[in-house]
Amino acid sequence: MRFASHLTIVALALLVPATALAGNERGGKRKAWATAERAKIDAEAQHVLEHVLDKDGGAKALKDKAHGWAGFDNTKVAIGLSGSGGEGVAVGPSGRTYMKMGSAGIGLGLGAQHSQMLILFETKDKFDSFVGGGWGGGAGASAVAGDKGANAEAAFHDGVAVYVVTEKGLMVNADVSGTKYWQDKKLNRK
Repeated sequence: MRFASHLTIVALALLVPATALAGNERGGKRKAWATAERAKIDAEAQHVLEHVLDKDGGAKALKDKAHGWAGFDNTKVAIGLSGSGGEGVAVGPSGRTYMKMGSAGIGLGLGAQHSQMLILFETKDKFDSFVGGGWGGGAGASAVAGDKGANAEAAFHDGVAVYVVTEKGLMVNADVSGTKYWQDKKLNRK
């Protein structure tokens, strides 16, 4: 009986650290995945920021006045029904907040399109509203341009300026109505 008790204690003593190590290994893999994912999103957001600022001189003036900005990578798929989704980061004076985006619709269409989006926020309130409680986009008319830049009016509309980069070029004040943005809880966990 006494031998069985000692054997149980030894088994438990070996099992507890092994279980803790397995948990730490899973936690370590999650942390490594999140770090790599944040780095990828940061690089994509920086790329779209630099691309827009390079192609549209007015965007630089708005960026200099902006309280914050967000960069997104987005894929839209249409097969009768359409949907899009992506990920990005909102960058403000207090740091980075990793975000997701998505939309859905009904209409004729078949295919897929990749785009990148830059959103500039004129005020702290607009930026905080975007990052804080989920935000439904509502920018208006679009001006499409090719590789030479938008040459459209670079201005904040209702405190927001939206630029979308597609294979065809740069769209200024692109229509993002019906798109929902929210925080990515997994990537914002430290």
